[in-house]
Amino acid sequence: MKFLDGYAEQAYALLRIVAGLMFLAHGMQKFFNFPTAFPMPLNPMLSAAGAIELVAGGLIVIGLFTRPAAFVASGMAAVGYWMVHGSKDIFPIVNGGETIALYCFLFLFVATRGAGIWSVDAARG
Repeated sequence: MKFLDGYAEQAYALLRIVAGLMFLAHGMQKFFNFPTAFPMPLNPMLSAAGAIELVAGGLIVIGLFTRPAAFVASGMAAVGYWMVHGSKDIFPIVNGGETIALYCFLFLFVATRGAGIWSVDAARG
């Protein structure tokens, strides 16, 4: 598609920002019951996951310390997948883990690629 040539950097920045916002929303739900109530009581593992979702998600959105934040987010998603979903069935379509599996690989990609444009990291040089 020729008309999209030249927009790879903008598309990547939007992917990073939107993925970070959606990850951040998981932490907001856990700690602030926003935009909807979290359906179970928090235990130490869920609290740790929520903290990572809040901090890493926020950092990924603004593009600050993006590589380490995305690496930690990717690792948290991998652990979450295998602890919660992978123990039910290996296939994400069966165990309900498609979203967290996608977060794992999306954030691994962000960790390898960096923040890109429209980020604090880029502004800092």
